[in-house]
Amino acid sequence: MLVFPVMSTFAVGVDLGGTNLRIAAVDGDGNLLEKVTLGTQVVKGRDYVIGEMTDAIKALIGKYSTKLELQGVGIGVPGIIDKRTGMLRESPNLPGWDDYPVRDEIERRLSTPVILENDANVAAFGEGWLGAARGYNEICMITLGTGVGGGIVIGGKIWQGMNGMAGEVGHVTVDPNGYPCKCGNRGCAEQYGSATAVVKMAREEIDSGNAPEMAKLADGHSPNVEFSARAVFNLALQGDAAAQRVYDRVGSALGILIADLVNVLNLRMYVIGGGVSAGWQAFAPKMFEELRKRSMVYAATAPPDEFIPIGAAAMVESKQPPPYRTIVTRALLGSDAGLYGAARMPMTVKS
Repeated sequence: MLVFPVMSTFAVGVDLGGTNLRIAAVDGDGNLLEKVTLGTQVVKGRDYVIGEMTDAIKALIGKYSTKLELQGVGIGVPGIIDKRTGMLRESPNLPGWDDYPVRDEIERRLSTPVILENDANVAAFGEGWLGAARGYNEICMITLGTGVGGGIVIGGKIWQGMNGMAGEVGHVTVDPNGYPCKCGNRGCAEQYGSATAVVKMAREEIDSGNAPEMAKLADGHSPNVEFSARAVFNLALQGDAAAQRVYDRVGSALGILIADLVNVLNLRMYVIGGGVSAGWQAFAPKMFEELRKRSMVYAATAPPDEFIPIGAAAMVESKQPPPYRTIVTRALLGSDAGLYGAARMPMTVKS
């Protein structure tokens, strides 16, 4: 009897951001076959951006489908998505895209099924497949970027909620009397944990007159250094008290947020990713202090050493006897988490 070899598989994952558009072909074992990075030229309109995206997707499919079986296309998009209809309801980073049938339009151009998902959900899926949460079926990921996003995976699947809008952790209230948020609330986690928030709080420190080093940075005394969340973090590492006060506020807000998530969800793994997570060393001590104080569930299940090396969560937990520990750690895949997660989605549908 003849036995024909089973063709290996691949999928295309897309990370559509307000600044960058990244597209990758990933095989069924998680190997990155090829990655394409383009600028997201939102000023040219959604038709132009979608055209650029679909052209790049078609090129990757044409290149690899002769050798591998295509499982599908997954796309991560910033904003609130109605999963039933594939409509992008709202996206601050993609002006002019609100209430637009993104999934249907991309499917029309590609003539192939597309899975559309919130970018933070996709990043959580990627970290669960190949990253810091590998081997865990129940995780929550918090992404600290321009804004604050969240994704929840339960039973190895993205938890959608009623219509795909679950996981908006950036708009959980951490201070009822805090900063006003664009969503209409006050004191949202996004107003304290995002890169935008770090810069805003740093400027407040400067305005108080108690942050001379940050003032020099903001005034351009270091012309090759952008006044950014990372620059504030670097000052904190150098022992600048004002910069550390900013990151203490970040840590306190994240501690309150994660305490709420732990108390409600009681998951084994909480992963923190996004650009601001690079400031872990500056904000994590205050975060864990607040977390222990505000969540009796976490206090009862915290590992003896909370500062777990990146990617070592499973190893650390394997050394602990039951009951399970609540692990809070940094993401492992960086900006590629969304690409891997997006590619993984059509693979799980096919399997």
